[in-house]
Amino acid sequence: MSGKINITLKRSMVGRPEKHRKVLRGMGLTRINKTVQLENTPAIRGMIEKVSHLVTAEEIR
Repeated sequence: MSGKINITLKRSMVGRPEKHRKVLRGMGLTRINKTVQLENTPAIRGMIEKVSHLVTAEEIR
């Protein structure tokens, strides 16, 4: 599990629980269709799991 992951916010934060909003902000996602590139770590994978219904993730090889 090394490398990077592209994470894109696909659905709005409006009306979502505060925990989900904090996770998204922690990953640097603030607007719809914004993409961030993060390290592929267990912590980031856990964050993606929490908000998987709002984001798309792609591994970069």
